Amino acid sequence: MHKKIIFLNDLISKVQALQKKNKVVVQSHGVFDIIHPGVVQHLNAAKEQGDILVVTVIKDKDVKSGPGRPIFNEQLRLENVASLEQVDFVALVNEDVPFDCVRLIKPDIFAKGKAFKDRDQAVHGKIFARDKELYFGKIKIFETDGFSFSSQQIVNNFLEIYPGETKKFLKELGRKYTFKNIVERMNKLKRLKVLIIGDGIIDEYHYCESLGKSAKNPLVANRYLTHESFAGGAFAIANHIASLCEQVHLVTVLGKNDSRETFISDNLKPNVTTKLFFRDDGPTIVKKRYIHQYSNQKLFEVNYLNDKPINADCENKIAAYLENEIDKYDIVLVSDFGHGLITHKLIKLIEREASKYAVNTQTNAANAGYNMLTKYLKPYFICVDETELRLAAQDKHAAIDNVARGIKFRIKAQYLIVTRGQHGSLGVGKNDDVNCTPIFSTKVIDTIGAGDAFFAFTAPCFAVGMPLDLVSFIGNAVGALAVQIMGNKKPVEKYELLEFVHNLLK
Repeated sequence: MHKKIIFLNDLISKVQALQKKNKVVVQSHGVFDIIHPGVVQHLNAAKEQGDILVVTVIKDKDVKSGPGRPIFNEQLRLENVASLEQVDFVALVNEDVPFDCVRLIKPDIFAKGKAFKDRDQAVHGKIFARDKELYFGKIKIFETDGFSFSSQQIVNNFLEIYPGETKKFLKELGRKYTFKNIVERMNKLKRLKVLIIGDGIIDEYHYCESLGKSAKNPLVANRYLTHESFAGGAFAIANHIASLCEQVHLVTVLGKNDSRETFISDNLKPNVTTKLFFRDDGPTIVKKRYIHQYSNQKLFEVNYLNDKPINADCENKIAAYLENEIDKYDIVLVSDFGHGLITHKLIKLIEREASKYAVNTQTNAANAGYNMLTKYLKPYFICVDETELRLAAQDKHAAIDNVARGIKFRIKAQYLIVTRGQHGSLGVGKNDDVNCTPIFSTKVIDTIGAGDAFFAFTAPCFAVGMPLDLVSFIGNAVGALAVQIMGNKKPVEKYELLEFVHNLLK
């Protein structure tokens, strides 16, 4: 059985050798978490189409197919597939780019389940366009009939992933909004023109291992292992939105010296354009977090920033630029980390000139108690976490719905959503109607950036007129995906969200 399990590079070479011998190679690809009768029938039908059947299994880190997935780790899933008689070779693959392994392997036939035809066309429309070849080559697509149920249906119906209240919520939401309807609404975001104004941040994660307590000082010594850098803050928000909207423009401020402009350019999506301004009294914001390599526990953090307001010259340049540009956009997103960019003058300009604007004000170590959402007036949508909301209201203990309504009334917002960690989210609509949405995350790797992802997806949804309950649901689904990503290592993609939503509503 284990002879069937090979590395991807070896599988690519083996497929090429077999094709030179005129063997027809068929590939199937997926998570293969539960080997149920539908999977067996699918693989039997796939094997009948050629001489050799190869199966690629998605790594644990890239499984976004639904809550509680995968149930079995990648090694067990590999061994389960390899134990099936009809399978000739199996390999573990990355899925950072959907179906990229098919492009690399180049089989003669790619077998996929017919039961997922509608979902695949909605989630991966460019890949599975009707009656067209795969975008990655001239590969025949064969649709197997399979059974009418899937692994996710088995998980949802027979395993207690969620408590009863969450299951009831999902059933009721599924009766109100079909997956097809949600896809149609999400596709309307494509033509939306989005302007983002906010603090761009470079997040650095420095991984360490503990050596033990210092002999001479009351501290724990750590050995440096490695590090990685991510585009965070407003940069991350721009990358999230870029998977939804074709035109995304970002206005931000960098440090004049060591601006890190090349890194930023290299880490923004191609459809994100930028207008960068520079301050000579502070650096490009960098937040270095030191993390225990094995537990993922954050040990401490060092910030490189000047949180004083930008000087008048820089402020005037930004104001002049915005006055000429802001009315070209359908919605403006203000990502306010309280690090000096968003001044009182710019706030008043945005309030006056933007057709619609949404705000996310963040409380962090540099601004706790000072960066309040109450400095804004008449935003279309405001998104904050519970701590930020209660600080703005100066109310620690009152019922959260009353606090949310009070703040919404005070700043004259159209919509307000407060994220509440394990308690999900609470939204207040135009008529002060309250909507509570449960949490959907079952696996948490890192919570940093989850709020930015929530804001990035929900603000455009409100801009095209989606109802509060649907927007809150989408936001919580995005949050469940975001907490599975280390920092802002990658954005949440539209196709990942749609696949997750599809599985939630089964």
